[in-house]
Amino acid sequence: MPLNMIKLCVGVETVEDLEHHVATRLDDARRAGVVAEQFHVTRVMPKRADEILAGGSLYWVIKGQVQVRQPILRFDAFTSADGIERCRIVLRSDFIRTDWQPRRAFQGWRYLVQDDAPADFGAGGEAAALPAQLRRELADLGLI
Repeated sequence: MPLNMIKLCVGVETVEDLEHHVATRLDDARRAGVVAEQFHVTRVMPKRADEILAGGSLYWVIKGQVQVRQPILRFDAFTSADGIERCRIVLRSDFIRTDWQPRRAFQGWRYLVQDDAPADFGAGGEAAALPAQLRRELADLGLI
């Protein structure tokens, strides 16, 4: 069973905002003539990287709810311009929506075991058919 990661998606209101932000960054990279890969930079290389690379994803928490995941392709260690060792989490650029799952704020990223991860969107439950705004309101009320 693969191991996953979970991370807060700061400054984003919706999954669509995240998709737009990523698409803009990829377009900018293509115009600049560099490899267009989606990635997220963090300071810490996961010690359990092999378990994650066996099919794990990065789950994004947006506005207090896990809402979407992206499969992780690889981890690239590098030294940034300020001399600090960092890790680039390279992600597939497709977004797989998940059932919403409430999460409190935390710093950095955390491991997320598959049993605790939300199911992919629509895999079960009638809430999948509801519009996103209505799902948000119901989730805020603790009804889904």
